[in-house]
Amino acid sequence: MSAPFHGAGRGNPLRGLGEERPPGAAIDWKVIRRVLAYSRPYAAKRNFIFVLTAVRALQKPALAWSIAAIINGPVTRGDYRLTVIETLGFVGLLAFTAVIFHLRQRNQLELGEAVIHDLRNDVFGNLQRMPLAWFHKTKLGRILSRVITDIESVRRGMQQVFFFSILLLGQMLGSAALMLYYNRVLFLLLLGVGPVIWLTSRYFHPRLSRLSRAAAESSSRLTGNLAESVRGMRVIQGFTRQRRGEDIFEGYVNKLAGDNVALASESALYVPLLDLSSQFFIAAMLVVGGYGALHGFAGMEVGSLIAFFFLPALFFQSLQQLGNLYTQTVTSMAGAERVFRLIDLKPEWSDAPEAGDLPDPRETAGSRPPPGARVEFRNVCFGYDPARLVLHDINLAATPGQTLALVGHTGSGKSSIINLVCKFYLPTTGEVLIDGREIRTLRSASLHRQTGIVFQTNFLFTGTVRENIRFGLPSATDADVNDAARQLDCLDLLESLPQGLDTEVGEGGASLSLGQRQLVCFARALLANPRILILDEATSAVDPVTEHRLQHALSRLLSGRTSFVVAHRLSTIVRADHILVLDQGRIVERGNHRELLARRGKYHDLYRQFVFAGLAGETTPAPDAKPAGAGSI
Repeated sequence: MSAPFHGAGRGNPLRGLGEERPPGAAIDWKVIRRVLAYSRPYAAKRNFIFVLTAVRALQKPALAWSIAAIINGPVTRGDYRLTVIETLGFVGLLAFTAVIFHLRQRNQLELGEAVIHDLRNDVFGNLQRMPLAWFHKTKLGRILSRVITDIESVRRGMQQVFFFSILLLGQMLGSAALMLYYNRVLFLLLLGVGPVIWLTSRYFHPRLSRLSRAAAESSSRLTGNLAESVRGMRVIQGFTRQRRGEDIFEGYVNKLAGDNVALASESALYVPLLDLSSQFFIAAMLVVGGYGALHGFAGMEVGSLIAFFFLPALFFQSLQQLGNLYTQTVTSMAGAERVFRLIDLKPEWSDAPEAGDLPDPRETAGSRPPPGARVEFRNVCFGYDPARLVLHDINLAATPGQTLALVGHTGSGKSSIINLVCKFYLPTTGEVLIDGREIRTLRSASLHRQTGIVFQTNFLFTGTVRENIRFGLPSATDADVNDAARQLDCLDLLESLPQGLDTEVGEGGASLSLGQRQLVCFARALLANPRILILDEATSAVDPVTEHRLQHALSRLLSGRTSFVVAHRLSTIVRADHILVLDQGRIVERGNHRELLARRGKYHDLYRQFVFAGLAGETTPAPDAKPAGAGSI
């Protein structure tokens, strides 16, 4: 029995991409500290911004102090010359304020972009490490929402919220200090408003936090539905289910709109209440301060009274803006929480720490084709859900250079065997060995570098035909690319495209036919010069004319390589050295084409079903004869 594989997942692998946790504390300082940790590589710029922010925070209180000093000093004494000089100093302070504003904004934006650049790379890097099983279980829209929407929310938090909050707090402290300096009585009036503001904030902050998270979750679900609908548009239109799709999408839109309205309504109530508290203070200050200035009460001077109109306005304006920023802060923090959950997400399994590289004879021999690998399955059982096995007691051995064909009805386990050979999944029990080494002891990247895959439906990246072929070997020259296509006897077909091999394939290869896409994928696999070749129904999307050209090239592609072929077309199967017949996850027959027909078992039944019934629309050979390439199975 094999040892448990490293990192076996427990629980739901999608935690962190679904519903949000109930909001506990209104602000999670751990999340904020973690976001700020991304600014450490840019500490010099960050510290410079802190200095600029501190200077900027004191500038507006300094302007109010300058006005009071001018009025209480030279204006009151009637000294015109000194009034002009101090006014020029005031203008200089305004110019200095503008310079500081520009420097702070520019550096703040640069720091935010640098932080988000690193955060995006970390997110994408972790996505690259997740196994295929995770992508099969996770909605594309949820992933896009985390990588785009939530990271954009973090960017706004870094650029527009964090340093601006420090600025507003600095302005509040500077204003409060000057008010205390000018008149303690009026400052005590200000403190009287504090409990009202504190109680208001204590009531609204948890509510705003909950509503913000709900709106973010609704946005994520809307993005997921949109991505799913776009990918499935052919099915939607083919079954004329546009109306149903619109109804479902409208439900998500209405939910998001309702959550946004609820959040905006709560915020629209919170901010005016803060503003109302400040207006009560202004009214009280006008009465008390005006009386003091007229009657010399509490040492109030005219300039100080005028400053008191600026300073409380600045104080409460900053407080009100902080109230507005609170909603943005919670939104950004909720986005950061989801982003970090994606970064922290652990795969259900990963390469063991002691895993090593699969020795690659291509590095020394440099042969084309390279020597194939020996692939063995020993008592392998497997299930995508461990409680529901799809493969049972699979035993097979593919020797170097041998071609194995896997046949059986849909759902019989053919693609599951392919997934195990490629280490996209690990067996539930049993062992898969490559060149005698258990697959758990091999680094996935090392195995994948020696494996070439052509699926029934292949993915092409945005770019040219040449670039997509070169994806199999980035170091390949144009001559290497042309040679790979020439070996497959498809160079002339690809060169007949509008711009030849420099033709843009479009998104997902949309500008090419299915057959042309498949030819590109065959050439891509050949260029990689793999030791293990996987053809998973690779010719089913190719038209008969193109397939005829490919069939004699396949012998060159398969030569010397250990190949696993999943196919329905008989022309591909009969060339296999060994055929495995699967039924309900078990190997029920094995042998070559002639042997299996002679046994008149499951393979013979499949043969009669697909060939004698004429489903392939091709010439039917005698059941005991080796056909020349007709029929499907």
